[in-house]
Amino acid sequence: MTRVFDVILSLSGLVFGLPLLAVLWIMGWFDTGSPLFRQERVGRGQRPFILVKFRTMRPDTASVATHQADPRAVTKLGHFLRRTKLDELPQLWNVLKGEMSLVGPRPCLFNQTELINERAARGVFDARPGITGLAQINGIDMSTPQLLAETDAQMLTDLSLGAYFNYILKTVRGSGSGDRIRTG
Repeated sequence: MTRVFDVILSLSGLVFGLPLLAVLWIMGWFDTGSPLFRQERVGRGQRPFILVKFRTMRPDTASVATHQADPRAVTKLGHFLRRTKLDELPQLWNVLKGEMSLVGPRPCLFNQTELINERAARGVFDARPGITGLAQINGIDMSTPQLLAETDAQMLTDLSLGAYFNYILKTVRGSGSGDRIRTG
């Protein structure tokens, strides 16, 4: 049932959010010269897919987990996009294509082997990765692989239509801080 809502909500978000997406794309063009960020991530069944986001770091930044990224790589616009979570909007395209869900475990990189192993052991890869979920609204990020995998598995076990909408509403209201760049 959530797939139906994924399609309806992502399509609506893309159509009605087109003016905002266009403005952010233009701002990103002036900020980095490359407004969209594309990166291979681990998807459902551990299959690769290309995640799309608005770029928040300089284009020459190393491809590592967010908590391992150099904090100086984040641009001024990038700070704003991360704080408001607007950098995630292009992922509505990934949701519409069926590579992601609005709610699910955040997709990791293939080099995050500890997290991949923890998630595989708990069946987390049976679900589509998501834009938000229980871990995100509780500020749990990829720097704690075992806790994240346990939280993802619990979310998937308890996921109902009510929880699906609750996670989305809490994210829109600003709950959680998502994957943080470590400053020290």
